[in-house]
Amino acid sequence: MATENHGTVATTEAPGHEGGGLPQLQFQHWGGQVVWLLLIFAVLYTVLSKGLLPRVSGAIDERGAKIAGDIADARRLKDEAEVQARAAAAEVAEARAKAQKTAADAKAKAAAEASERQAKEEAVLAEKLAAAEASIQAARDEAMSHVRTVAEETAGAIVEKLTGKAASAVELKTALA
Repeated sequence: MATENHGTVATTEAPGHEGGGLPQLQFQHWGGQVVWLLLIFAVLYTVLSKGLLPRVSGAIDERGAKIAGDIADARRLKDEAEVQARAAAAEVAEARAKAQKTAADAKAKAAAEASERQAKEEAVLAEKLAAAEASIQAARDEAMSHVRTVAEETAGAIVEKLTGKAASAVELKTALA
C-alpha cells in the first residue's frame, strides 16, 4: 500500500535539518561546540585540581609515609632480631662450654675414682701375691729341707746296692756337700 502525497515526499528527518548527517559534524556548529568543550574542560579541570587531586595526592603521600614507616619498623625489628640471635648464639655457646666442662669434670672424677679403686685392688692383689709367695717360699724351704734327707737316703741306698755295704752318715754328708 502506497501512500500518496500530493507533491511532497515523506522523510524521516526533523524539520530544520534538511542537510542530512550528524549536526556535530557540520562545520557551522563547530564554534558553539568548541566553546562548550572549553567551558566543560575548565570546569572539570577546576573541580579535579581543587577538589579531587589534593585528596588523591594526600592519600598517596600518606600511603608513602606509611610504607616508609613500615619499612623502617621492619628494618628496626630485623636489627633487633639479629641482636637477639647473636645473644642467643652466645648463650648457646656458653651453655655448650659449661656442658663440656661439666662432662670433662665428670670424666676426670670417674677416672680418679677408677684409679683409686684400681690402686686399692692392686694393693689387695699385692698383699695376696706376697702371701702366696711367702707360702710358696715356705713350701719350697720345707721341700728343700727334705731333699737333703731324701738325697742322703737315696745315695746310701745306691752305695749299698753297688758295693754291698752300707755307707756311714759321715761319708754320705761329705759326699753330698
